[in-house]
Amino acid sequence: MRIYVAGHRGMVGGAILRRLEARRAAGEDLALITRTHAELDLTDQAQVADFMAEARPDVVILAAAKVGGIHANNTYPAEFIYENLMIECNVIHQAYAAGVRRLLQLGSSCIYPRAVPQPMREDALLTGVLEPTNEPYAIAKIAGIKLCESYNRQYGVDYRSVMPTNLYGPGDNFHPENSHVLPALIRRFHEAARDGAESVTIWGTGTPRREFLHVDDMAEASLFVLDLDAETYAANTQPMLSHINVGTGEDIAILDLAHMVAEVTGFAGQIETDPSKPDGTMRKLMDVSRLADMGWSARIGLRDGVEETYRWFLANQDSFRA
Repeated sequence: MRIYVAGHRGMVGGAILRRLEARRAAGEDLALITRTHAELDLTDQAQVADFMAEARPDVVILAAAKVGGIHANNTYPAEFIYENLMIECNVIHQAYAAGVRRLLQLGSSCIYPRAVPQPMREDALLTGVLEPTNEPYAIAKIAGIKLCESYNRQYGVDYRSVMPTNLYGPGDNFHPENSHVLPALIRRFHEAARDGAESVTIWGTGTPRREFLHVDDMAEASLFVLDLDAETYAANTQPMLSHINVGTGEDIAILDLAHMVAEVTGFAGQIETDPSKPDGTMRKLMDVSRLADMGWSARIGLRDGVEETYRWFLANQDSFRA
């Protein structure tokens, strides 16, 4: 089985690759195909076409994407919509052109409307207005779902989509401006504790609630969905509502998360909020009953996951860019 993992150097793609490597070490007959960005630009249609024709994978896992937090999405909206649309269009279409019958693409919980009832069910897709701070990225990820569904309908392939909640873990992006909330908090509180700062100020009011899933759980869930037989997958989805939520089913207020990270990093100062900064969506909790009904649920608790992620941060912090 020849499996191409697009985005294997990213947090999620790397976790999926590690799990596939473990399967291969345990005796599964797998040939794992990867390419760095320097070797293959997924936004370049001709490059992707040549690669697919040459590599001829049996399965494609599309974990490559341009991602970032509120600041990055607000600052670079054109880059977020363009690069993600191009990656999805090129990989999905050229996979089909090369005869790939099975594909799994990873999306994001931001596909759901800003004011959607909580927890967010899969059928809430396209029922309302998106969160403005990440609308370009969300539209690109919705397009990825609809690409997969359209190719399934017209060409009879088996292209599936999983929509994770907020992910974190080893390999995360800890950039001080362009990272997501949890790694950003880990870095800021670590540096505050190291420097003996008296206080740390977090963006927004601290009242929004977010759900967090460890990347190793996401890798496990992704391969679980990919491995489902066609009958089970079809019985739990619909042709034009085929994506599957992946999360823990539990959320936490950002201010409470900040206090947890402060404890883990050893920061003993004050935590202040800055209401002048955007909160984003007030709550984003995934309804994960569809996936639970098929037999999978998350295993790694948030406190344990944050502690593990902080240990990884400490071991790798010298490699992070300022």
